[in-house]
Amino acid sequence: MEIRRAATVAELVAAQHLYDGPARPEWAERFLAAPGHLLLIAYVEGVPAGFVSGIEMLHPDKGVEMCLYELSVDEPYRRRGIGRALTDALATVARERGCYDMWVGVDTDNEPALATYRSAGARDQGHFAMLTWEFPTA
Repeated sequence: MEIRRAATVAELVAAQHLYDGPARPEWAERFLAAPGHLLLIAYVEGVPAGFVSGIEMLHPDKGVEMCLYELSVDEPYRRRGIGRALTDALATVARERGCYDMWVGVDTDNEPALATYRSAGARDQGHFAMLTWEFPTA
């Protein structure tokens, strides 16, 4: 397995089978151009097997932290340590960038995700509610 940071629209589109829906090239381009956004892809024999995306968040009184936005491993590659390796790789990038921490929101009944994050050293900070506003997209 090899983990690399996605640097081109083609790389992001080639990994779209790992996303919730198809990649849109214009969004992929915008993602790559956005400061603090990154996506790491795990390749097994040249095939995208998983990814993790992160977003740096800056606040005037806290500094910079990394939000682990999304983690996905393709079904045939699960339970091989790829999710943990991707999480560890993102944590390494966060430390290199001077982030004071990294966090992720996860559903409390998502046992595979919880196990992955805990195995990578994350600690449970308690339960919280996540509220969303949904806006129509073009």
